[in-house]
Amino acid sequence: MTQLETRPQVGDTVGGRSAGGVRAKGLERNSVGLLGSAVIGVSTVAPVYCLTSTLGSTAGEVGLQMPAVFLAGFLPMLLVAFAYRELNRAMPDSGTSFTWTVKAFGPRVGWMCGWGLVIATVIVLSNLAGVATSYFWLLAGEITGSESVAALDGNKAVHILTCLVLIAVATAISYRGMTATKRVQYTLVGLQLVVLAVFVAMAVQKAGSGAFDTGIDFSWSWMNPFAVQSFAAFTAGLSLSIFMYWGWDACLSTNEETTGSDRTPGRAALIAMVVLVGSYLATGVAAQMAVGSGDKGLGLANPDTSDNVFAALAGPVMGPVLGVALFVAVLASAAASLQTTFIPVARTVLAMSSYEALPESFSKVHPRFKVPGRATVVAGVATGAFYTVMTLVSEHVLVDTIYALGLMICFYYALTAFACVWYFRAELFRSGRDFAFKGLFPVLGGVLLSAVFGKTLHDMWDPAYGSGSAVFGVGSVFVIGVGLLLLGGVVMLVMQRRSPAFFRGEVLTKDTPSLVITD
Repeated sequence: MTQLETRPQVGDTVGGRSAGGVRAKGLERNSVGLLGSAVIGVSTVAPVYCLTSTLGSTAGEVGLQMPAVFLAGFLPMLLVAFAYRELNRAMPDSGTSFTWTVKAFGPRVGWMCGWGLVIATVIVLSNLAGVATSYFWLLAGEITGSESVAALDGNKAVHILTCLVLIAVATAISYRGMTATKRVQYTLVGLQLVVLAVFVAMAVQKAGSGAFDTGIDFSWSWMNPFAVQSFAAFTAGLSLSIFMYWGWDACLSTNEETTGSDRTPGRAALIAMVVLVGSYLATGVAAQMAVGSGDKGLGLANPDTSDNVFAALAGPVMGPVLGVALFVAVLASAAASLQTTFIPVARTVLAMSSYEALPESFSKVHPRFKVPGRATVVAGVATGAFYTVMTLVSEHVLVDTIYALGLMICFYYALTAFACVWYFRAELFRSGRDFAFKGLFPVLGGVLLSAVFGKTLHDMWDPAYGSGSAVFGVGSVFVIGVGLLLLGGVVMLVMQRRSPAFFRGEVLTKDTPSLVITD
């Protein structure tokens, strides 16, 4: 019987390189299993930290429809996750988005996609380090019962020094390889999820007993995204929701170190996504039932507490003793994510260097720990320097840089989704499964994220977006976001002069799977 069969250009490596140019990089193979990979994905997202920092903001934008917006934000991420899974099956490479977009669209688009991932990760690392520092001193104040200890976080010198120490510790753990990383992450992620489950249970119990005046009864209408009061409010909430899921792709960055590298990382990504959406929905619904989404008292949208909801709800919902556990969970969440977020940036830089898109020195793998040692250390140094400079120069600039993060996330996720469709274009109509998972779902995810990218770009122009500062009448968030992307273009031009072979497509070749007829 005659049938169509796919024969990918990327095959087994010979001499460190495959037919399509994909190279082995010396990472430790089979050091991560399905559970470990999923844990890395969940940890990088930092669910408890995301919830405490965005529950209030999202409720302020969309009110009772907060759970619906969590679901709406999950949809494009799930669709893009299918693109990652399919591309990983064909090319399990630690460069992920960078490598895949090069194979689909060529070296320049791929380079910019890799830049978007790297710069987004450095911004997040600096933010996570700052959050971990603040919660360290907040927790220390709770334990000692001393307001003066908690107030040390407001001392700029103490804050920066503590932040640098945390970055150094996270860098050291990541430097020692995946085995050390997994051991730390199992503990920290387990702690987060257990404390979150206790919070949900106690919040539902408080709601049932009517402990708080602002509490409300559950309604299925909360799951209806069309009930949001305006399109502007919906897109603002959706942008926050998308940020809450960012980072699940870290488990794909370890694909060369994962058992069953062509399938396990994709499955782990989907498991991580399910855990995240379940955690967000359960916590959002429980918190809303307990205290409501209003802007008075303990209401989630109260502007005095909306940027750190758990700090306000820990004691009232969980009591003085268990409330401390919630502070510990937020600290653990930020610290865990700080450590695992080094994984995608270091491995993307490693891949870009291995393919001559960045200086060769970053392609070195530690002979004992089997990690991209130089790339990991440089990422740590860059994070520490970035946070220190931004904190000393202007905290408003630091805030606006974090707001610009959404632009980077949508940029490289959308490019990766479209890369999947284009790379597999020759086989989209081979079967219903191929059409759905390699074509329809990725293109829908890419279109949705492109729409959010465009809307965010438009909103950023307004100086009121972010901290409210402006540069020549243009919002500073817009200037920072677009400026960072343009900076990537400048760096790319410099690298094009230093590494012309990569940009001529001679190192990592642009290609597509070919369909052949077999009998």
